[in-house]
Formats: sequence, C-alpha cells, structure tokens
Amino acid sequence: MKVLFVTPELAPWMKSGGLGEISSSLPAALHEAGVDVRILVPAYASLLAAFPAANPVAELPGAGGELPDSQLLEAADENGVPLLLLDCPAFFRREGSAYLDTDGNDFADNHLRFGLLSNAAALLSCESSPLGWRPDVLHCNDWPCGLAPAYLHFMGGAKAATVMSIHNLAFQGIFPADTLTALGLPPEAFAMDGVEFWGKLSFMKAGLHYAERITTVSPRYAEEIQTEAFGYGFAGLLRWRRDDLCGILNGIDTRTWNPATDPYLPRHYEFAHLKGKEANKAALRQRFGLSAESSAPVLGAVCRITQQKGLDLLLGIGDEIAAMPAQLVVLGTGDRGLEAALSGLAARHPGQFAVHIGFDDGLAHLIEAGADIFLMPSRFEPCGLNQMYSLRYGTPPLVRETGGLADTVVDCNEATLADGTANGFVFNDASPEALFQTIRRAVSAWHDKALWHKLQRNGMVLDFSWSKAAAAYKSIYAELPVSRGKKKTAARTGSPAAS
Repeated sequence: MKVLFVTPELAPWMKSGGLGEISSSLPAALHEAGVDVRILVPAYASLLAAFPAANPVAELPGAGGELPDSQLLEAADENGVPLLLLDCPAFFRREGSAYLDTDGNDFADNHLRFGLLSNAAALLSCESSPLGWRPDVLHCNDWPCGLAPAYLHFMGGAKAATVMSIHNLAFQGIFPADTLTALGLPPEAFAMDGVEFWGKLSFMKAGLHYAERITTVSPRYAEEIQTEAFGYGFAGLLRWRRDDLCGILNGIDTRTWNPATDPYLPRHYEFAHLKGKEANKAALRQRFGLSAESSAPVLGAVCRITQQKGLDLLLGIGDEIAAMPAQLVVLGTGDRGLEAALSGLAARHPGQFAVHIGFDDGLAHLIEAGADIFLMPSRFEPCGLNQMYSLRYGTPPLVRETGGLADTVVDCNEATLADGTANGFVFNDASPEALFQTIRRAVSAWHDKALWHKLQRNGMVLDFSWSKAAAAYKSIYAELPVSRGKKKTAARTGSPAAS
C-alpha cells in the first residue's frame, strides 16, 4: 500500500502545535507497519538546512492563476521515511512560522502558499505523476492541505483515494471568493457542492466535501464536531457525512517522551524509582525561581496561551491558588493580552508563580517531569498530546471534559480508584470556579501519597504509542478502493452547513 502524507508542518523542523509532531510520528509508525509512505511538506529553510543533500526529483507546473512552478526535492528522515520537499523559495523560505510572520500576522499569500502545496499533492497523486510513483491514498492534514482533494477531483485518469484529517476545525482556511481564479480552480468548484462556504472559499470545506473519508484525532472530537457548539459552521455537513467520519486517537512518540531516557531531564526515573521525579521538581523550581522551601505541589502548563486552552480561567483564581498553597509554572506563547495578564499574575506572586513566554523543548520536558499536576483546562481540545505525556511522566493531568482529554483522562473518584482506572482529574464547566474546585480536589489528593502513587501508576502503565493509531489508519486506507465513487452529493438545503 502506497500513501502520500501531505502536511504543512513537520517536527522538529517546523511546528506550530501538535500537527508537526503527528506528521513525524504517524508516518514513522505506518512505515514500521509496512506501508510505503512518503511525506510531502514545504521546503522551509529549516528543512533545507537539515537536509542539505536533498536531491531534485521532479519539476511541478503551477495550476494556472497565480500558482508558480515549483521543484520537488527528496530526502529521508531519521526513521527512514522518504521526504518530498516542495521547493518554492518565494513562498517558503521566510522568517516566521508556517503560517505567521515574525509579528504574529498571517502571511497575506497563505492561500497561494498552501494552494501550491495542495496542487502539488494532487499532481503526485494522479495518473500523470512525475515521480513514477503514485500513491494509492492521499492523506491530507488540516486546512492547508484541504484543496488537494478538490484539485484531484478535477484531474482526469486514475487517481489516489483521499483521506482528510481534521486536527482543529476552528482553523478553516477562509479566503475571498475571487481567490478561486488565483488558485487555478475551475468556476464550477465554487459551489455549495464544492469549496464555497457562506460566499467565500474555504480550504477546509473543500477537504470535507471532496475527500472519500474524513478522520479526526479522537473519538470524542468526532462526535463533538457534529454539534453546533463545536462544528464552526460545518456541523450539518459533518452530520451528513457521518458514515464517512471517524475519530482515531493520536499516539505519542514514546521514544522522545520517556522519563527513563529523556535527555532533557537532569534525572531519569520510572514508576519503580520515582525519586528521580523529585529531583526534576527541584530542578524545575530552580529554573523558574520558585521557592525550594515550599512543601506545596507544583502545577504546570505547556500550551498556546489562548482562550481555547482555558488559561484565562486562572486569572480570577490566582490568589486562591497561591493561598492553598500551590505553585504554578506556565510555558507558552499566543495572545499578547493574555500573556501580559498571566505575567502580571506571576509578578504578584514571586517565588510561587512563574510564566515563560515563548517555547523551549527542554523546558517543556522539564515541566512534564517536574510538575506534580499538569493543567489542561481547554474549552475544546481535538485530541491533545500533553495529557498523554503527563500520564507517561507520572504527572496526573487536570483537564476539562472535552475532545481527546475526555478519551484519555479518567477522573479520580471512589469508583475509578477501586477499578484501577483513575489517572487524573476532570471537570466540566469552563468556569474559574469549576477549575478552582478541581485544583483544590487534586491538591488534596496529592497530600495522600498512597492515593497519589496509584494515580501515577495507572497513568504510567498506559500504552499511548502510535501502533494502535497506525493500525486504524491502515484499516481505513484498505477500505478506500472499495468505497471510491460512492461519495454522496451535498444535500441542497441552503448553506452546506445547514441540516
């Protein structure tokens, strides 16, 4: 089975969130499972620097409109998975992230940049693929790859089947209607049964409409996005396509995230020898200037500092957390106003709270290992990876009951302690009061060392490797040749999201 996995991010060279890590780990697991998988990703400067010997293997024409010609370079990652680097210097060799400039603004030509990526994926997946290798399945990830099934739909001849994976439906790739011409798509594509979404063009809508199968990154999120609260205008379309939709829980890279071997940690540990975790707590306190004399637990958070992640809920309860007492460490970047508010909270509680604006892999690993409780009070969370890292590192997570958090974290209560499934703390209402009450409950449990060790063990023995997810994706890929040609035509009930 041959699979082309197309992504706008690839860790560790270019990542803005979990997608970058998934795009490295899932293809590696598929490769180990015997799938002939290749990764198509933009040739960012960081990737070109990492693979200076990448060989040119094909020239790709633009799609008319304003998409330029590009070149395809080939290399192989550390797992032996072939990388296809889409080289277009004007589009991809820039300062900033995959999507944003150094001031945090969207690149004005993102529609062209990711239109080029989508078109390249389609060109490699059609009968006239210039590689001499055509995939059986084109696997597209999030809105930047969403136009690939649309481009492929309008190409003739034999072609790959398509899978569209939703990592975060809140990001939809919406652009003005007149970008259709610039992207080289035919006029008939701009329709309810196509890329049109409330009078504009949506990359995500294109993927959701044209792909044979749709996946999300957790079973709970697959259910949630069919509701108005989480569907972001696509709930009706997704309900209509529910037979083609499934949720597959992400895995984690258990080689990178292993407290027994983690190179970022001053002391390694495992469940049978948890003293090393205490040493990491001491190192974490020292690194962030927290009082080493305190007997309080350390609460840790590593995330984008946005309303989605729920860290604003801490602002109204910071003084109460300090009075428990408990210590708090936050690592992340995002909304400037929220960054400033959290930094102000830390300034009011020196030696007890600390906030580091930015991202650092070493600090992220140290927080996972050194914190006692890991906070993820997200308003929504398609899957989440940090709660799985935390469980593996013996740091019980405290989460809101949503998406993948609900699929992985089992609330600590009398029943779940008795049956051996309790591994963290879960709350429902996205309110400061609900968060505070759950933190208080977790801190109380932390003081009961026998109970706490049960929670740690229950989490540390869980298997979150990618092998299960890889097997699930292989099953979906295997079904596709049979199901091709049976995709429905969009129900004509007004907006494509209405039903």
